[in-house]
Amino acid sequence: MVSTIDRKTDVITRALNVLGKKNLVFIMHNASFPALEGENTGFGSINSSGGRKFLKYASKIFDAVQLGPAGKTKSSDPSPYTGTIFSNNPLFIDLKELTTAKWHSILSQSTFDEIVANNPNKGTNRTSYSYITKKQEEALNEAYENFLEIDDKNLKSEFETYKLKNDSWLDKDSLYEALSIERGNDYWPQWKNEEDKNLFNPKSNEEKILYAKRIEEISKKYSKEIDRYKFIQFVLHKQSSETKKFADELGIKMIADRQVAFSDRDTWAYQSLFLEGWCLGCPPDYFSKDGQAWGFPVINPERLYNKDGSLGDAGILMKNLFKKMFKENPGGVRIDHIVGLIDPWVYKKGKKPMPEQGAGRLYSSPEHPDLKQYSIIEVSDLNEDVTSDNEKRVKNLTDEQIKLYGRLIEKIVIAAAEEEGLTKDAIVCEDLGTLTNPVASVMKKYELLGMKLTQFTDPKEEDDPYRCKNIPAKCWVMVGTHDNRPVSVWAKSMVNTHEGYLHIKNLVDDLFCESENKDEIIVKMSNDVEFLKETKLVELFACKAENIQIFFTDYFNMTETYNVPGTSTERNWSLRLPGNYEAMQTINLPLLLKKAIMSRGREFAKANEELIGELDEIQ
Repeated sequence: MVSTIDRKTDVITRALNVLGKKNLVFIMHNASFPALEGENTGFGSINSSGGRKFLKYASKIFDAVQLGPAGKTKSSDPSPYTGTIFSNNPLFIDLKELTTAKWHSILSQSTFDEIVANNPNKGTNRTSYSYITKKQEEALNEAYENFLEIDDKNLKSEFETYKLKNDSWLDKDSLYEALSIERGNDYWPQWKNEEDKNLFNPKSNEEKILYAKRIEEISKKYSKEIDRYKFIQFVLHKQSSETKKFADELGIKMIADRQVAFSDRDTWAYQSLFLEGWCLGCPPDYFSKDGQAWGFPVINPERLYNKDGSLGDAGILMKNLFKKMFKENPGGVRIDHIVGLIDPWVYKKGKKPMPEQGAGRLYSSPEHPDLKQYSIIEVSDLNEDVTSDNEKRVKNLTDEQIKLYGRLIEKIVIAAAEEEGLTKDAIVCEDLGTLTNPVASVMKKYELLGMKLTQFTDPKEEDDPYRCKNIPAKCWVMVGTHDNRPVSVWAKSMVNTHEGYLHIKNLVDDLFCESENKDEIIVKMSNDVEFLKETKLVELFACKAENIQIFFTDYFNMTETYNVPGTSTERNWSLRLPGNYEAMQTINLPLLLKKAIMSRGREFAKANEELIGELDEIQ
């Protein structure tokens, strides 16, 4: 006998297939996962019992979960978009499991219970970042000390094997931990010792010999601290591998998120591969008249590839990074700010990211005195009537130029995916906003799947790329991401406004094209927040896009924004899904699917009449 849940899953799956949808993905960063009763330490994790319980829940509806960046974050900054590129975040370790016989109870139950009891945000759907950062470190120190005492040769052998397999990045990351203790802080630009700042950036053979001795000295002095760092990464790797296996059994995959940034730890370890004196950012635009000064390092183009076209040191680093991500996340990788890999905007350190202060496109500035040496195009390839920060400044490109712009994508990202058994469809490209001609050309040439965010629709533009009727099949569509207001808040801001009327008119034209009472629908939607929100969600399923993503605040009808760009408050990155999520009112997926089918026209609806009836039954 088929259960109610299984039948509902079956009907929803068939409806998605009828609408041409290949993927329905749930977006929630790791920290936002709910905890079981009595296990809320102040931070979420997909590796916890609460995380696995949610995976079971999600697998009945979604085929993948997209997480946020998984890197180790700074104690002073919870943003996952500035985390490490190789080391993963120790906050994602499930402490509860370390109290069990499986791990020889290397963490005491009393320590775990104390952390839960003193969580300042217990009973709320918020993380306690400062609190758990300190408490997690203390707990993992205790776990490591007890691990040294246990008699489990297999587990210890597994740890040794892990260290050897990952020494290319683990040795550097753990050495940074030791130097942070030595120097009293984990921000290397503030270290007073120039030698320690440049251990992996020697300028001569003399320095190379000198720095090698210093590395050996620190490694011996802090051998235990270094080993503890590696142990913590080992525990996290082991738990994450088991979670992946659990997810595979449920038939749900995980999609990773690769930020464009490098952490302080990475910048220190690989600074010889970065372009000295330059930072990555965004040019001036409608939202920021001075541009966005991110302060992230820029990979040196001369270190990406050798003269024969093979990968240089920086290229090998980037490929190893993506190979690790694809291997650990068979659902794929979302690449944040794909522009940064193809046509990055760079500015001089200490200056604003403005053209008049020397900023420009790294590969598209043949007229720039400093950047012209890296330019793929010639001055003759520029439009004469546009400025250096304009997206349309580059004219039509040759196939050879497009291939040069796309070298990193082809030789590193796509190659890494294929070597891990995936296709380029496993690459989700965050390409929101207006794209430069080189980026758009590379996306087209390599058939990369970009994003369409419907909340960004400009209702005054008939051919706006985010409007339902203009969204292509080969892309990922969503109503909002971690930086957007939830759709319920968006809808509330639109009712009874002129801008809202423009959005509503477009929605009615696109989704109610055969209706004879369009004016009545417009009037109703202009005054009914729920109807507008519902229709905005129908748009996702009605458009041609084969892949849909839904952020957790939208799916669970939450009203708080996860992160507000341009602000730095404790509320950013701290929102969690409450533990009682199963009792929360979610979007009515069967209703949305039914309306999406009906929006395709009377003939399409008639051909799927039986399915529409089933969707009615399971609402």
